[in-house]
Amino acid sequence: MATDSAVSAEPSPARRLLPLLVPALAVGVVSALVLLGISLLAEGLQDVLWKTLPDALSIGGFSSLWMIVMLTAIGLAAGLVIRVVPGRAGPDPATTGLVDPPLPPGVVPGLLAVTVLALAGGVSLGPENPITAANIALAYWAGRRFAPGAPAELWVSLAAAGTIGALFGTPVAAALILSETLASRPGPGALWDRLFGPLAAGAAGSLTMALLAHPSFDLSLPDYTRAHWGDLLSATVIASAGAVLGLATVYAFPYVHRAFRALRHPVLALTLGGLLLGLLGALGGHLTLFKGLDEVKELAADPDGWSAGQFAVMAVVKTAALLIAATCGFRGGRIFPAVFAGAALGLCAHALVGGVPVALAVTCGVLGVLLAITRQGWLSLFTAAVLASDTALLPLLCVASLPAWLLVTGRPQMQLHEDGTPLR
Repeated sequence: MATDSAVSAEPSPARRLLPLLVPALAVGVVSALVLLGISLLAEGLQDVLWKTLPDALSIGGFSSLWMIVMLTAIGLAAGLVIRVVPGRAGPDPATTGLVDPPLPPGVVPGLLAVTVLALAGGVSLGPENPITAANIALAYWAGRRFAPGAPAELWVSLAAAGTIGALFGTPVAAALILSETLASRPGPGALWDRLFGPLAAGAAGSLTMALLAHPSFDLSLPDYTRAHWGDLLSATVIASAGAVLGLATVYAFPYVHRAFRALRHPVLALTLGGLLLGLLGALGGHLTLFKGLDEVKELAADPDGWSAGQFAVMAVVKTAALLIAATCGFRGGRIFPAVFAGAALGLCAHALVGGVPVALAVTCGVLGVLLAITRQGWLSLFTAAVLASDTALLPLLCVASLPAWLLVTGRPQMQLHEDGTPLR
């Protein structure tokens, strides 16, 4: 009888989940506003650095000289900021992932400052990692203050979902990413019970961003009309080639990081990193600068505007720039640069073999590179699919993911332990 009374005293799943709605919605909205504010600030500074200033000096904004000078200066500035701000703007970014434990709130201003510098200065990193870390820190601080009885994991998942939902413009992305993490953790209720709060936060973040900024990942690629047997081979080859390109970056990651760490000073490491990024920009052209989302849209708008060799150079340069930026100390994420590299690789395949549909080539290239760089299967499939917004590609993408995943699973990840050894 005592056991029956204890069971009946437990709240039902609905009564347990309903109180999550208000904090989840609030966290989602604030996460989107932080992302939007940092993005707008970075865009304004970018216009000054790459348009207003070079025009005033009568220098081409994307001349080789200006790219080298600007990125070197951004590295120097970021290094100086990291040296003086509390907490050094967070831990070494080579040791962090997309969703990590909360940082002290005092670290957030410095982290956001160096993120703005990197985004505006042309560094080949996206905003996702530092913005997610900042939102997790803020949500955890507020949550522990106003609801101290709630578990820390709740605020981490809500802030991560709100930020990811805002980044991709849909809560589905957040649910897919978090489902890989939550499925392996013990906890009460079904998986969807544990996704209830994060899904609400992701929906609030995505709707806030959609209402205020109207983000879109659609590259307006030519429609994929119907599947052919030859497309199966093309899809698997391109996705596997993307995985190999991504794995090359992953395997080089600890060695390049060790070389920058040997400098023993963030100002020196970031200045040198900025110089190398500028040289790579001069080699690959201005489209290989910045996080890559706007630039990949420009590539996709004219798939026949460059030769296969030029697309190949851009793919290699972008992955090299991602490697240097992520190891020398710049704060930023790897998803958006990986999307550019994969798209350039896919367009290279289309240029080499004209019979390969553009939409198939681009999405499979992105799928392969993302699988290697992020090691997130759902995220990679989702991102590749939304670039084309064509459900006819989904079966081919699922097939192409299988050999690509076999190539990357069990390999080192693009993240290091504190001692510099790679995660597996």
